[in-house]
Amino acid sequence: MSVETTVQEITYQMRLDSLRETKMRHTREKQEIVGSMDHDDWALILPPPDRRKVVKTISTSGMPITDVLIEGYEPVPNHPSGGFFGPKACGENFGALLRAHPPYVDPMASLLGGYNVNFSSYRKVRWNPDFDYSHLQPYIDKYKLISGIGASQHFCQDLEIGLKLGWGGLLDKIRFYRAQHGPEKADFYDGLEAIVTGMQAWIKTNVDEARRLAEKEENPQLRENLLKLADMNERLITEPPQTFHEACQWIAWYQMAARMYNGSGSLGRLDVILQPYYERDVAAGILTDEEAIFHIANILLLDTAYIQLGGPLPDGRDATSKVSYLVLEAAHRLRIPANIGVTVGPSTDPGLLRRGVEIMFQDRTGIPKFLGTDNIIEGFARNGYDLSMARQRAYSGCHWFAIPGREYTLNDCVKINLGAVFEVAWEEMMQDVSTASVEKLWNLFQYHLKEAIKWLARCLDFHMEHMHQVFPELVLDLLCYGPIERGEDASHGGVDYYNLCVDGAALATVTDSFAALEQRIEKEKVMTWEEIKRYIETNWAGPEGERARLMMHNIPRFGSGGSRADEWAVKITEVFTRLVKESPTPNGFNMIPGYFSWANTIPMGKVLKATPNGRRAGEPISHGANPDPGFRKDGAPSAMAVAIASVQPGWGNSAPMQIELDPGITRDEEGVENIANLIKAHMDLGGTQINMNVMDADKVLEAHKDPSKYPDLVVRVTGFSAYFASLSPEFRQLVVDRIIREREASS
Repeated sequence: MSVETTVQEITYQMRLDSLRETKMRHTREKQEIVGSMDHDDWALILPPPDRRKVVKTISTSGMPITDVLIEGYEPVPNHPSGGFFGPKACGENFGALLRAHPPYVDPMASLLGGYNVNFSSYRKVRWNPDFDYSHLQPYIDKYKLISGIGASQHFCQDLEIGLKLGWGGLLDKIRFYRAQHGPEKADFYDGLEAIVTGMQAWIKTNVDEARRLAEKEENPQLRENLLKLADMNERLITEPPQTFHEACQWIAWYQMAARMYNGSGSLGRLDVILQPYYERDVAAGILTDEEAIFHIANILLLDTAYIQLGGPLPDGRDATSKVSYLVLEAAHRLRIPANIGVTVGPSTDPGLLRRGVEIMFQDRTGIPKFLGTDNIIEGFARNGYDLSMARQRAYSGCHWFAIPGREYTLNDCVKINLGAVFEVAWEEMMQDVSTASVEKLWNLFQYHLKEAIKWLARCLDFHMEHMHQVFPELVLDLLCYGPIERGEDASHGGVDYYNLCVDGAALATVTDSFAALEQRIEKEKVMTWEEIKRYIETNWAGPEGERARLMMHNIPRFGSGGSRADEWAVKITEVFTRLVKESPTPNGFNMIPGYFSWANTIPMGKVLKATPNGRRAGEPISHGANPDPGFRKDGAPSAMAVAIASVQPGWGNSAPMQIELDPGITRDEEGVENIANLIKAHMDLGGTQINMNVMDADKVLEAHKDPSKYPDLVVRVTGFSAYFASLSPEFRQLVVDRIIREREASS
């Protein structure tokens, strides 16, 4: 007598719940072994214990570093320093790492693979010492520049190239153009080929593992899934993807490799890229929306990539589609760190904004962020691009955009610490305090800002001259228009367009300093230049110093509305923008100004003495284009929106607004509408991006005391999102300070 047994169907939601729990387990393991991770919550999965090598070192700044490496793999150096440099060495070492990479297969997933290590962990010598820039170092040190020398990625590939060709087609393309160029470009093609063949080997390792697990799997649904994944990925070793599922898998392989190679997180316009696959498969009856959401969620599980939803196509039509909403829904169901940007503006479906706000308040994960793409496009066109080309720029990073596959940008890699420039001007003026005045300080500030930008431009030229010989952009090169065809790295003539980002930071720190000096010393005469010099030099020491500090701090600050500080902010922005744009670098590269400090507010502040706005020595500088927290007693979001809109540089790089909101303000439909209107109003005024946190302040403060109580708490730190428990105490404090200072201001 036979007994029939019924196996319960595992639904997509059940699989998502399982995958999310697995991610939390991986995250806890990283927190225990690696420690703090002050960056995007990269979906790195530690190697299995028998393949894991934990290496503890000390950084040049004295901070402990824990690297988790793959046992049995070591890169081969090609330089006496012990480093490996140039396309051949970098490509072959990375290709070997891919071949050595352990497989990762989860029977619940719809995509194979997971990455274990960052290639940068093996780059113990970051810059080839043969390329000396000691002639630039005095100016880097003087103005505390983040120079961009040695910076990698931070531009956007075009995934459609890879989806059209597949790995086999890319290999054929490399070999075709190798034959056209001859031996002088052989190293470049050797590097590219090593990466593609390494990718094929890595995929095959996972295919074999999926088949091995299928043989042991007792659940027929999971066994069928594993065999399907093995068959699909075996085709993808050489063939381009044909279905929505295959496209998601190909994108995931590429993105994992890009993240592993040099940290690249750019995906760009995922809804546009996946739309034709979605339409074709739905019409053929082989794809449901539930399945599509599940596949997209699997991409998000494998990397916290930067994605734009909606916005104008080259011809001006809105790109918003059903897929745009499916990507949002996938992020909503996962509730993990992600970096999805919803476009806001007259050219975009307003329903996408509303749905984004609803998800923001339902999930409280800082997802999505909101993009003023129309303003980005209009500003970028001022650089000499027609609107159809400007509309191709895609959101691809913390605060930045790039033309996929065609533009090299160094976005978020180059920064002017306006606070450091102010400090140089201040100390020069204070050599003769008898002649001190706000006017003299302003003139010195302008002079040193011009000098800082001049030397930064020379640093950029140095980077552009040598980066391809140090650590070329090989993974991104694969999916750009030109590098393979020309035999040149994207950093060295491989692509058509070069627009190098120059971000200003510490705007409010400097703005409020000028306003405080003007008000307390020159207008009210309640303090002298000699006194303020002493307070700055002693870091506001003693009761008298603290009273003076509070006096300087408690002026109408930037963001208060109609104040002298607001006027100073506009004035500084105009000068900063003009100086960046008045000429290209000496070698002719266009520079584009923006405002963004990333989490560099902490290290940028550590190197500064006290400032006249009441900031103590070593404290963080102000964030990006934001007013300092507590800038108004009412903390009005609308005031912040107006202030930040007034200081947009306006040339195609953003100056985001970072804002924290209490979830209680949207307890009904009217609340959602009010926040949507606030976002829209900021963009109507010229805003370019909003990074928003919806946080229960008491919960965050409690989590800061004991992060283990809230392991799944997600926050948007700046342009990136992360698990709060994964951040260092210093970075958690960055978020907490914004809450505390806003509370103090409103109490």
